Amino acid sequence: MSFVNRMLASVGIGSAVVDTKLEGNTFYAGETIEGVVEIKGGKVDQHIDEINLYLMTQYVREVDDRKVTQSHTLDSFQVAQDITVSEGEQKKIPFKLPLPLDVPVTIGKTPVWLKTGLDIKQAVDPKDEDYITIKPTELSEKVLDAIEQLGFRLRKSSCVHVKRHLQNNRPFVQEFEFIPTSGPFNRDLDELEVVFFPEQDRVRLMIEVDKRGKGLFGLLEEALDVDEQKSMLTITRAEVSDTGSLQRTLENHIRRYV
Repeated sequence: MSFVNRMLASVGIGSAVVDTKLEGNTFYAGETIEGVVEIKGGKVDQHIDEINLYLMTQYVREVDDRKVTQSHTLDSFQVAQDITVSEGEQKKIPFKLPLPLDVPVTIGKTPVWLKTGLDIKQAVDPKDEDYITIKPTELSEKVLDAIEQLGFRLRKSSCVHVKRHLQNNRPFVQEFEFIPTSGPFNRDLDELEVVFFPEQDRVRLMIEVDKRGKGLFGLLEEALDVDEQKSMLTITRAEVSDTGSLQRTLENHIRRYV
């Protein structure tokens, strides 16, 4: 093991390389990701203190009146610790990583990825990133379908910063913004915003109704920004078995704030 090779490895040249391979790249929230962390030794033997997986996403926050994008670790998982990778050696370490129920859905510009990090003392830590597609839970998906059946079209979805942590101490929520294009609310609403809080047998919804200005009073409401009303609605697994009933529940709830 030459002195030159050790020095080069310490700055990332000729050091161990990590590559995480997943069994697929599309998952439902709450599912388990399975895969293998592959490590290929470099030009010198190296001791790895830890191998960690980080489930990552991004959210938008305002800083000094401008919007900035910030990465956030949703969850972390230790794959292995205290292993040595010899020169040129290849190691494969299988893993299973459960996804949280409220992992952001990769709709619009919301990314979710798995970052692999090797912790090697006195060396540049090798990393690997794998972007994945996240679909909503079954309950959330049925609610999204019911909203669409009520004549709403998804305009955008994004993770945005919130000052008060609403769940799991996360600094953001994922907002789904809908606009009415047909149906019972086509003439009454400008926008419908929904935030999902999925649980095992139910999903809680934070719903914000943005009424369309009608007449002088309606225009004043819009000008004063008092035409938006927030409310909470809980949908259980039993309620989503009947699509028609679910639509009526959503319609009746929204209508209370129009």
